[in-house]
Amino acid sequence: MDGVDVVIVGAGAAGLMTALLTARAGHRVTVLEREPLRPAATVEEAAGRAFRPTAPQIVQPHVLLARYRLLLREHLPDVYAGLVGDGAVESRLEAQLPPTLRDLAPEPADDRYTMLLTRRSTLDRVLDARVRAEPGITLHTGATVRGLRTEGGAPPRVTGVRLGDGELAADVVVDASGRRSRIDAWLTATGARPRPVVVADCGLAYYSRHYRLRGPDGLPGRADNRTILPLDEFVAGMWGADNGTVVLGLCPLAEDHRFRVLRDPAVFTAVFDTVPGLRGWLDVLEPISDVFPMGGLHNTLHRLVDHARPVALGIHAVGDGVCTTNPTLARGLGVALRTALDLVEVLDAHPRDPFARALAHDAAITEGVEPFYLDQARTDAARLARVRGVLHERGVLDGPPPAPAAPPPPAPSTGRVGFDELSAAALFDAALFRTATSVRGMLARPEEVYTDPAVVARVRAVQAAHRDGVPAPAQPDPDRLATALACGA
Repeated sequence: MDGVDVVIVGAGAAGLMTALLTARAGHRVTVLEREPLRPAATVEEAAGRAFRPTAPQIVQPHVLLARYRLLLREHLPDVYAGLVGDGAVESRLEAQLPPTLRDLAPEPADDRYTMLLTRRSTLDRVLDARVRAEPGITLHTGATVRGLRTEGGAPPRVTGVRLGDGELAADVVVDASGRRSRIDAWLTATGARPRPVVVADCGLAYYSRHYRLRGPDGLPGRADNRTILPLDEFVAGMWGADNGTVVLGLCPLAEDHRFRVLRDPAVFTAVFDTVPGLRGWLDVLEPISDVFPMGGLHNTLHRLVDHARPVALGIHAVGDGVCTTNPTLARGLGVALRTALDLVEVLDAHPRDPFARALAHDAAITEGVEPFYLDQARTDAARLARVRGVLHERGVLDGPPPAPAAPPPPAPSTGRVGFDELSAAALFDAALFRTATSVRGMLARPEEVYTDPAVVARVRAVQAAHRDGVPAPAQPDPDRLATALACGA
């Protein structure tokens, strides 16, 4: 097969993975990045200049979920080896066990549940180095795309991009510019129909800080793992990372303005110290960064096909340009790699037929991405309702709680369990722990698991044996929390 000319807009993780995969499939690839990025000689140099206002997610907590790790190892083994060589940590199943399930007997297939723990900047450094060394890829940084080059028609056909100093022709344009993409404005300017989109608010703001372990002794838990506590008023978490680093995070509701003072490192530390299940990490960690805020988060699913009709031909999207979800469950990188792999497959199947290619890529999104969007949107809606209810009851928020803008959950049924039910039962049952891990790791489609008769029966049996339910995590003392937040007043 003769390769085609591919222009990729954006040199984040999604764009760089897409570039490597498409170039290695025999296509000629040009990557355009508006930021003047330069190679980082070391992991710590990459971390030190990772924060960019245009991409605030880079410095937030990341893990490479089980499905992402397996796909990376299969399709980009040099990237996987580079990550491990640069200090990324494999978090095996035994590291992920909850305190209620410490006697898990190993099984031959347990390697598939392994996660990879790393700072996002380390991943980006490895990808950048591979792209710069890859034959068939041309990387232009400091290159701002102003719009799309098109031929007329209904729908219009994209034939390249317009830059500040000219045009660049292409057979295929890939939008990998992330959640702040200008693709909708570009499409509108060509006369194309708007992209169909569904949106559900995840409701959270993120505040995170990077630390380094002072040593291997006296740790309050395993550093080769992540721990996320959904508390009554906010979410707190600890994420292990590469080279002895750890990321601590506090995630309140975006509408709970009390927590805006978390930008102050002293307030962040004081609030984290109120969390009984995690405060011990502060005793073994040395801060190595400021506090990084991130807001404006939504669960979104964008399509480039509407009612079996592409909105434009010759253009595709990957990563956050297709789907964004609440970062807490860390599905973003998995979606990015899955959409990139799907694009390579449809390019191979339909190299010269943009109409068939558009439909095939959209079908792959329906199959491999949409189930995780729906699961996240429904999970977040339930979580938001609970937290908002608590905050309204305690007088933190005024007025009636707003109705969640999310797909309605399926009606209660004896033939289905929900994410929370499965997660709670998994704390007491080894088989369900592996099942829940497969959902969190994107190894299985959530709804297929939730409606599996064997899973439902096992969850109901665990519920019957533990009628008192799962002990809730210990909550911050309200007075201590108020005092901690007042540090920033």
